[in-house]
Amino acid sequence: MRHSTGVRDTEADRAGGTCDRGRDDAFIRAVYDKHGVFLLRVTTGLLLGDSHQAQDLVQEAVLRAWQNADILDPDAEGIRPWLITVVRNLVIDGYRARKARPPETVDTALHDMPGPESMDPALTRKLVREALGDLTLQHREILVHVEFLDQSVARTAKALGIPPGTVKSRTHLALKALRAALVERGYTP
Repeated sequence: MRHSTGVRDTEADRAGGTCDRGRDDAFIRAVYDKHGVFLLRVTTGLLLGDSHQAQDLVQEAVLRAWQNADILDPDAEGIRPWLITVVRNLVIDGYRARKARPPETVDTALHDMPGPESMDPALTRKLVREALGDLTLQHREILVHVEFLDQSVARTAKALGIPPGTVKSRTHLALKALRAALVERGYTP
């Protein structure tokens, strides 16, 4: 029996016998078909637009779902929060791993160059991505859901498992922090 939480009745599944390749392929295909695009958008937002790393993390999340295929149902809505939690934890793990090793060198020549009053859209995007990097993961996560994915407060609250009031206050604080980070870089929104 399948439940709306995304968890299957494992006793019934165990009675079915061993896993076969067709069932594995169907599970993975179902997860990608139903949740892949959404997961990629969320992950790309959390990673400040790094689509290649986002694809890797989505692939890892689907792999972990497949490893738990005996208890997860790809067609149930409850699997999406589970997948988002896995992706979020992978992003946090990556962030912590980067903080644990020495920083990589960066090209600072662009930071010292003054820009014209009307910035090129690509440069503006780069500046916003850098400013987003200064925000906490919670603030980036809220902005991804509310601004990038254009989700309602209620939908964001459900996806993140937090009250709607918390979504509103975090959104306000995240936008305030983003403005401050942009001003710090010489850009006035």
